[in-house]
Amino acid sequence: MSDDLSKLVPPAGEPPQKPLTPAAQRALAEAEERRRLAAEHAKAMPRELQGPKGPEPTRYGDWERKGIASDF
Repeated sequence: MSDDLSKLVPPAGEPPQKPLTPAAQRALAEAEERRRLAAEHAKAMPRELQGPKGPEPTRYGDWERKGIASDF
């Protein structure tokens, strides 16, 4: 009987797998294709000269020059 239960219960740490619908399989294939195309067309960003050091100030909300920080 323990052999029958081991077939029904997935190993510890693994989520139970259920079959994907055809629509879900198509969506996964389309997403993978979009990722592949995006990676092919990605361009390297040019290096910034004399820009701020550290985290991007426009993203994190403050600028610092010569020890003086200004929020905006």
